[in-house]
Amino acid sequence: MDDKKLITAPLKTDKMPPGIPYIVGNEAAERFSFYGMRAILVVFMTQYLMNSSGQLDVMSEREAAENYHLFLSLNYFLPVFGAILADAFWGKYRTIFWLSLVYCGGHLALAIDDTRLGLGIGLTLIAIGSGGIKPCVSANVGDQFGASNQHQLSKAFSWFYFAINAGSMISIPLTPVLLKYAGPGWAFGVPGILMGIAAVIFWMGRYKFVHIPPPGRSFFRDNFNREGLTIIGRIAVIYVFVAIFWSLWDQSGGEWVLQAEKMDRQVSLFGWNFEILSSQIQTLNSVFILVGIVFCPYVLYPFINRFYRLNELRKMGIGLVVTAASFLISAWIESRITAGLKPSIAWQVPAYALLSLGEVMVSVTSLEFAYTQAPKRMKSIIMVLYLWAISAGNLITALVHKFIANEDGSSKLPGATFYVFFSALCFVTAIVYAFVAKFYKEKTFLQDEAPANP
Repeated sequence: MDDKKLITAPLKTDKMPPGIPYIVGNEAAERFSFYGMRAILVVFMTQYLMNSSGQLDVMSEREAAENYHLFLSLNYFLPVFGAILADAFWGKYRTIFWLSLVYCGGHLALAIDDTRLGLGIGLTLIAIGSGGIKPCVSANVGDQFGASNQHQLSKAFSWFYFAINAGSMISIPLTPVLLKYAGPGWAFGVPGILMGIAAVIFWMGRYKFVHIPPPGRSFFRDNFNREGLTIIGRIAVIYVFVAIFWSLWDQSGGEWVLQAEKMDRQVSLFGWNFEILSSQIQTLNSVFILVGIVFCPYVLYPFINRFYRLNELRKMGIGLVVTAASFLISAWIESRITAGLKPSIAWQVPAYALLSLGEVMVSVTSLEFAYTQAPKRMKSIIMVLYLWAISAGNLITALVHKFIANEDGSSKLPGATFYVFFSALCFVTAIVYAFVAKFYKEKTFLQDEAPANP
């Protein structure tokens, strides 16, 4: 790449930066890849996993759920290494592009080897690739903006989040069908092809992006001094609470899928009767998110502002309460199942609606919060805190699974008790968060301006 052609500062214009469409297109394809693979992961581990002799070697539901959350925890822990590569040595563009190729290798391993060895290699490479690019892609969105067009930043992040959910909305219903009718090779292979397309789209935009030059070794001196550690600590306090949100949210791809396996999934729509696969129900989250990112800023937030002034921190607090409520519905569903009944899959619809509303309030808001609260030299590092909150949340869930397991394989939190526990945890978290957030002092940083206190 010819460095003379690179744009190294935000353009002086109030228009949407020219690199944004390439970032959005890349994100849509990459999210298709990730969520498509993730949608079928627990079903693959409990129904399709083989040994080296070609015999079934599946995991129990508890073991699969534990490994699912451990993978997600690793995936969201590794961004610290991508952030260091991007901000200290390679820059965001090169980090994203080269780790995308590692990402493709992970999908290839899953597609060609359906044993535990292939699963381990594939998920490790995906965690390295996906995890490494995560802090860079979202921070790269913010790098395209300066003082003259900062009013477009929220719109760009909304489109960015739209791309995430548009990609997942297509892949989540598709990959379970591929798994059932074409097998694991195609089910994991198609997401791998989409990851390759994501890398190509990103490469095509290489001369459209603003490239913030990495400072080299001074990155460590400038970031991990007293001031930098103070900023990290101040923001990390908020993300401790966000971690609990992710502990609940990521169960929609694990525990809620396993719950759906035990429900009546026959649906009648306009005279057409069909069965929804358990992994496909996650599509509801993408649908509700696409509605929510329009409904919340244009309808819900203005309405609430009439009675209670909202800011980013208050939105996140309300989101925690809404998320906790969604798990009360899951608890009710599980109580019906343990009573020997087979409730309709339609009962998961309101649970997903509330969970998705909580996601808009917590995740979309905290994504922008992570960027705006970071000085320009620390954008990717602060984004790591956001991603570590997801990692910590999944680690919490994995550890809960480990510690509630009795020696005979039964659970210390049987049936609905499991979901009641997480609902109560989130409610208590929201209460404590309200007191902590009250004393947080916000500071906003963009690429070419000093911090502004709102």
